Amino acid sequence: MNPGWLMAFRPAPMGASLTERVRGACGALLGLLLTGLICGRLDPGAASPLLIAPLGASAVLLFALPASPLAQPWSILGGNIVSAVIGVTCAHWIPDPLLAAPFAVAFAIGGMFALRCLHPPGGAIALTAVLGGPAVTAAGYGFVLKPVALESLLLTLAALAFHAATRHAYPHRQQPVRHHPHGTADAAPTQRLGVQAEDLDAVLRQHDELLDVSRDDLDSVVRQAEMHAYRRRFGEITCADIMSRDVVTVQSGTKLAEAWRLLRRHDIRALPVLDPARRVIGMVSDVDFLRSPELDLYEGFAARFHAMIRRPRAVRAERPEVVGQIMPRTVRTVPEGTHVADLVPLMADAGLRHVAVVDERQQLSGIISQADLIAALYRGGLGRGVAGRGSRAA
Repeated sequence: MNPGWLMAFRPAPMGASLTERVRGACGALLGLLLTGLICGRLDPGAASPLLIAPLGASAVLLFALPASPLAQPWSILGGNIVSAVIGVTCAHWIPDPLLAAPFAVAFAIGGMFALRCLHPPGGAIALTAVLGGPAVTAAGYGFVLKPVALESLLLTLAALAFHAATRHAYPHRQQPVRHHPHGTADAAPTQRLGVQAEDLDAVLRQHDELLDVSRDDLDSVVRQAEMHAYRRRFGEITCADIMSRDVVTVQSGTKLAEAWRLLRRHDIRALPVLDPARRVIGMVSDVDFLRSPELDLYEGFAARFHAMIRRPRAVRAERPEVVGQIMPRTVRTVPEGTHVADLVPLMADAGLRHVAVVDERQQLSGIISQADLIAALYRGGLGRGVAGRGSRAA
């Protein structure tokens, strides 16, 4: 006997931490408890079981595997309901239960595939509709509404509330398609090298087997693995190693003319905007000056620009006068210990030209430009090349 074949029966290691395991168990406990209590209050004299057995399998998916495509709200609601309908129909039209049961499960799988709501406990619900006993048989299609639809809905609502209370993402949102920051059809820069979306789709088609992980999650894992490999190859180069420390800054109330003079005098492209505690509240760049509605027309551009930054003789509420009126309302900062690899998606995909670096007190400690990042990547590449030649020479 081939020992390698026997090795396939070894249990795979569980990637979930102890906290995640306890959280999943507690979620199933609370979800099923609340579902049972509410159903008991709604129909205290019901002849059918208070909780149907397949709901336990649904609880495992909803609370222990909330990221699975099989555990999403449409999967549990649609999968359980369509399986119940098919199970009751098979029980009605096929007299022999031993024949009706496998047909019910097979048709339920086909129906869930067609409606994109595959949910493994749905097969058990289809089987229950056929072999559940006199109470289920007497209920007929009422079994679909109560207990199947009602308990599936209550358990889903319990899962939504529990995951929200424990700050866990559910339902699992699909990642939006990342395009070029300029709004063109080009893929994001970090998607043009390494494993691309087309490569992942091709492999999944060749695999031709349903995986219990969404395509978006698989793509995210691959890209995070690429970033991890980059850190391993290039070493621990952090933002503190490459940032500019002598930073020219402004405040929200700084006049536009003064901010523009600072940009020109120091030959820089962006100014961090700080509050009195030196915390970063914004970033104003030369592009923000050019985004003013008063500069939309090409005719007389220079005159319009100088008129905008020149101190007005009369106060006009609609005319921007200080930095706080033109700076973006959101600003992205990174801690000093952030690896430079983490800046690549921010500057390449999100289109940021400058990123402010903050210390543990969230105060400004430096700024990194795209040029700083390129220089760091270049130096890292040189170091790798030198190390590679040294190892070959040895």
